[in-house]
Amino acid sequence: MAEKYRRVLRRRAILLAVVAFCLTVSFLANVFSGPAALSIAEVVAVIVDPDAMSAGLRVILWDVRLPVATMAVLVGACLGLAGAEMQTVLSNPLASPATLGLSHAATVGASFAIAFGLAGPFGMSDIYIAPVFAFAGALLSMALIQFLSRVYGASLEIVILFGIAMVFALEALISLIQFVSDSDSLQQIVFWTMGSLARATWDKIAVIALVLAFCSLWSATSVWKLTVLRGGESVARSAGIAVERVRLISLLRVSVLAAVAVAFTGVIGFVGLVAPHISRLLVGEDHRFYLPGSALIGGLLLSAASVAAKSVVPGILIPDGIVTAMVGVPMFVALIILQRKRGP
Repeated sequence: MAEKYRRVLRRRAILLAVVAFCLTVSFLANVFSGPAALSIAEVVAVIVDPDAMSAGLRVILWDVRLPVATMAVLVGACLGLAGAEMQTVLSNPLASPATLGLSHAATVGASFAIAFGLAGPFGMSDIYIAPVFAFAGALLSMALIQFLSRVYGASLEIVILFGIAMVFALEALISLIQFVSDSDSLQQIVFWTMGSLARATWDKIAVIALVLAFCSLWSATSVWKLTVLRGGESVARSAGIAVERVRLISLLRVSVLAAVAVAFTGVIGFVGLVAPHISRLLVGEDHRFYLPGSALIGGLLLSAASVAAKSVVPGILIPDGIVTAMVGVPMFVALIILQRKRGP
């Protein structure tokens, strides 16, 4: 029995290693691809000795391609990890960062900043004002849900109902802001909602990396509780787990992960929904493997989408959120069919 268990663990570890390898390949493909036809030798030369290459090559690689490729991995990992935790604590296979209105709240914050030109009054650059307000909007939304859940009980039904109500209210606010915006602001808002990695910078990457590292370590302290909770609330309570407390703490982590991801890229859908399902199919419900798998697969999905965004129409960079939606829908349907064939 012990040997069989060890074989299962080895198999899961090997599968995670395979996913990590695929992620590395996708990252390199993202760096090598683009309108500027750079050879592998030129890319390697710029990375090894940037000062020896022309200023144009350095800008293309260090200011455009490497930041975009790195942010794709980190943002995808944030969304994958957030989606995995949400599907566990809400016991809902359709849960994702959009379920409780986090993406909508971030959109409200960014839209508000863009429509009313808040960069000047707050003394901030136009580059950072939308991400800051998007981050604040997502956190305020989750803080409100957390407060209502504590007051009225953090049961599964109450949390989901508050989230649904929040989504409808925020959608109305987004429509109102777009209605009163001028044409230039409206264009910026629409582009922001499409989701794009084109705004990647090393400063933003550092913030996302720190948040992802902190939340990943924080999640690692709860893997046993989350694994037990996946078996049902009654099972978790019989094991001495405070289900409501675990749910609220997990949703706090999710809100931070989703907020920082959406704040810097705009709305990128389906990654947080599809990645946990693929991870579950590969490594099962053991959260020691399921959570890292979801993060790695999320990074892989968004990295591959970034490559596709540059390659579908030569010379045109399609917003990554459009690519993930176009690919995510058939992928999610295929996963549903596959799971149904496998049975419960």
